[in-house]
Amino acid sequence: MSTSFALPFQVPYSINPRFSKPVVYFSMEVAVDQALKTYSGGLGFLAGSHMKSAYELGQNLIGVSVLWKYGYYDQIRRTDNTMDVQFREKIYSFLQNTGIEFTIDVFRRPVRVRAYYLKPDTFQTVPLFFLTTDIDGNDQASRLISYRLYDNDVRLKIAQCMLLGLGGAKLVDALGFAPEVYHFNEAHALPAAFQLFQQVDSVEKLREKLVFTTHTPEEAGNEKHDINLLNDMGFFGEVPLPTVREISGIHDDVFNHSLVALRLSRIANGVSKLHGDVARQMWGRYEGICPIIHVTNAQNQQYWTDPAIEAARLAGDVEAIAQRKKELKATLFRVVADQVGKLFDPNVLTLVWARRFAAYKRPDLLTEDADRFARLLNQTKYPIQVIWAGKPYPMDAGAIEIFNRLYFLSHLFPNMAVLTGYELGLSKLLKDGADGWLNTPIVTREASGTSGMTAAMNGAVNISTNDGWIREFAKPGENCFLVPTADPELPYYARDAHDRDHLFTFLENEILPMYYERPADWQALVLRSMNDVNAFFGANRMAEEYYEHVYQ
Repeated sequence: MSTSFALPFQVPYSINPRFSKPVVYFSMEVAVDQALKTYSGGLGFLAGSHMKSAYELGQNLIGVSVLWKYGYYDQIRRTDNTMDVQFREKIYSFLQNTGIEFTIDVFRRPVRVRAYYLKPDTFQTVPLFFLTTDIDGNDQASRLISYRLYDNDVRLKIAQCMLLGLGGAKLVDALGFAPEVYHFNEAHALPAAFQLFQQVDSVEKLREKLVFTTHTPEEAGNEKHDINLLNDMGFFGEVPLPTVREISGIHDDVFNHSLVALRLSRIANGVSKLHGDVARQMWGRYEGICPIIHVTNAQNQQYWTDPAIEAARLAGDVEAIAQRKKELKATLFRVVADQVGKLFDPNVLTLVWARRFAAYKRPDLLTEDADRFARLLNQTKYPIQVIWAGKPYPMDAGAIEIFNRLYFLSHLFPNMAVLTGYELGLSKLLKDGADGWLNTPIVTREASGTSGMTAAMNGAVNISTNDGWIREFAKPGENCFLVPTADPELPYYARDAHDRDHLFTFLENEILPMYYERPADWQALVLRSMNDVNAFFGANRMAEEYYEHVYQ
């Protein structure tokens, strides 16, 4: 073991006494910098902001994740410009080999695991540890475990959870960190609970240490696997199956990961006020679950906010905000020109839809009324530019088809662009450069969402359906434009038509006229939006709430 990791490991900065309780945070993905591609989307963005704010606050917290050899994937285009998925090896010279290696048993065969370290001052985060099986001594099947984030092979996905959970728990022991709280960001790290149970030998003592954050607002979206397959693979470590059934309350063969996490934790939280309500309703019919509260997601202001636009906000200088916004748009538009050969104008109102491509987020909602969409983009009284970006899950053919359809539709409009490579870097440029941030999920399907927060921090106005975090932010007409919630009994096509019609009406009758004819009103709305989002949706508030309401 390297001398820099002599036992016991201590967080290498001054700890704020308010946050002295030692905590280990498990997340399958974490997004802390464009240079470190160990994330897919919102879950990683959230984890990355949490790790940055915990560092700023001096919290006694370390993070554990996985070092994905190929990341999620690189989003590229084929010769005909359809989207393609590229898996390319990533090499990071700034990660430190800890010298810590150990084995976990997968299908009762030993798999070697190595831990790498990201020092806090590299990207201004708490200490982060990344696990890999891509090391000498492992066969190819074992190396594959840490190749692709969210692999579509069922056994590999289970093995990835074992790497994070069993491997993460063993790493914590090897470090001698002795956390009082094990925080599971989603249920991927659940095997750590069984590793810990072997040490404390009591469900009550186990619950004292575990807390759980759920991000999935539909039961069907939570991971379920055959309990016998999990047992055969060694998911439960050395805990025998009868004992697993006894402590988990799973007596059939369907092992629901989130349900078991709720039963083995002391407390759990949803990630917005609405999601907390949805989670309590969704899981409340099950016996033995822990209390479910909510801690609304947030994003790290220091990382995401442009310093000049933040200085203008603090000064209340709307003219300086507007001028800086044009400069930021010009920077974004150089990327637009490079990727798709279109020259956008910084003086033109620019809308952005950018996040993970998934059907429930409805990226193509506006374009489903082809005639009205064409009229909006072709009219010249109030010019408009629209940009899309985002990564579909690499095996989601439907979402990839939507992405391609939008790209080919953009050929008809010089003021429409679809960009590839939506990662932290492009995300920052889009939020800097957007005037309006489109958010169109089916209501109650988005647990929180966070992209609109960082867009608002940089002077973009949210134009959104009434879901997730936006319910705690929105003052319709004062700091955003909010689509009234459709009747949930409507069939999907009528609900989509309702939401689409309101979005078009906002754009045609309120947003565009205000932007061009009443710029003072627009600038006042932008300033209110920026002030309101900074008042509550910064990740320092979120990191404090975890210590105050979840860890304590």
